[in-house]
Amino acid sequence: MLRLKKPDGIAIKSVLVAVSGNSADEDAVRFGAQLTEPQRGSIYIVHVIEVERSLPVDSDLSFHTTRGDDLLDRMERTARPFKCEVRSELLQARVAGHAIVHEAAEREVDAVVIGMPYKTKYGRFALGDAVPYVLEHAPCRVILWRDEKPEATDHDWTASNSSILSEA
Repeated sequence: MLRLKKPDGIAIKSVLVAVSGNSADEDAVRFGAQLTEPQRGSIYIVHVIEVERSLPVDSDLSFHTTRGDDLLDRMERTARPFKCEVRSELLQARVAGHAIVHEAAEREVDAVVIGMPYKTKYGRFALGDAVPYVLEHAPCRVILWRDEKPEATDHDWTASNSSILSEA
């Protein structure tokens, strides 16, 4: 398991970890818990259900709520072995990034940790919508935990370099 060493002089007593059901969530939760462990601090795990604008923001979204609760239960179990207080909350909002920033400000956390898979859009690395918003607007440190870049396959190389091949 990865063990981190924080720079001297930085005391992080509370961390909000935003999870979304992706492959990086468990690592992000472990990382957040390790950040608070020396101070026996708190980790707040949140999952945001984004509600479509055509529905009331407080709509009963049973399927998403059940999945979100299951995810939060798993993430709480991931954080429990660490010496920190663990709490979780399921949120419903129009925009996940705004909800994460609001929670971070409301709870006055020292840092936000967000885990994300390595993802691409139109063949280029992409952060999505929530991550840039949180990076810009959070009132505290923001730590991004990105999964490793997947190994390139022959198909990936051919597709991304097709213009080079056609010029030859």
